[in-house]
Amino acid sequence: MRNRTRGILVSLCAAGMLAGPVAGVALASNQTADGLVNVQVGDVTVQDVNVGVAAGIAAQVCGVDVGPVAVLGTAVDATGRKAVICRLTDGGKVTLKQN
Repeated sequence: MRNRTRGILVSLCAAGMLAGPVAGVALASNQTADGLVNVQVGDVTVQDVNVGVAAGIAAQVCGVDVGPVAVLGTAVDATGRKAVICRLTDGGKVTLKQN
């Protein structure tokens, strides 16, 4: 029983030591993420809005579910890359961008 408990503790400690550097790298790459993005609808831009609000605006304009748009908004905030949510009938686009 004692050896089994010791083995589990050693395994947990080793896993924690391996996860630490990975988490540190992931956190370091998220330095631009502040929870705010810009929503561009055609030639109109709404700047520095919360990802959830931006997802709601884009989903409403595009007629899509807000959940997947929120995921894209979070990715835009974390990476700085833009995401086109949909193309409008007049040739414009609905885009999420890092502020």
